[in-house]
Amino acid sequence: MEQGNINWVLAIACLLAGVGIGALGYHLLNGGARTAQKLRQRLAERDRELSELRTGLGEHFERAEGLLDALLANGQSLQQEMHDSAARFGSSQPRKPDFQQADETSDDVNAPRDYADGNRGTLSEDFGLKSRGEESPAQPPRY
Repeated sequence: MEQGNINWVLAIACLLAGVGIGALGYHLLNGGARTAQKLRQRLAERDRELSELRTGLGEHFERAEGLLDALLANGQSLQQEMHDSAARFGSSQPRKPDFQQADETSDDVNAPRDYADGNRGTLSEDFGLKSRGEESPAQPPRY
């Protein structure tokens, strides 16, 4: 082989090796770009879902507000109907319950006790036992 042919063969081999190394590098580096593209796509999809949820939540609150307004209007119309009926039948106006008065009257209730009447309580050693002179059927202790 001549010197010129060896140079051409060497140049073509180096070119092929460079193309192969370049293709390998592109493949390795492009894998990160593909992953980044997939992540961008997933992010855009999640962003779209989030915006749909926000829109749905806004519509839900608007519908709930409308239902609440209707409920309040119905309650007021019911109250007005009760007042009109009471006036028509000649009875006094319906009164609202006074919860504060009920709380004041319940102060005389005794607190529960965790002991028995007398000087010996349920924790004494002879509670519920009869003396030897008394012959009666045994009863279980009271709790």
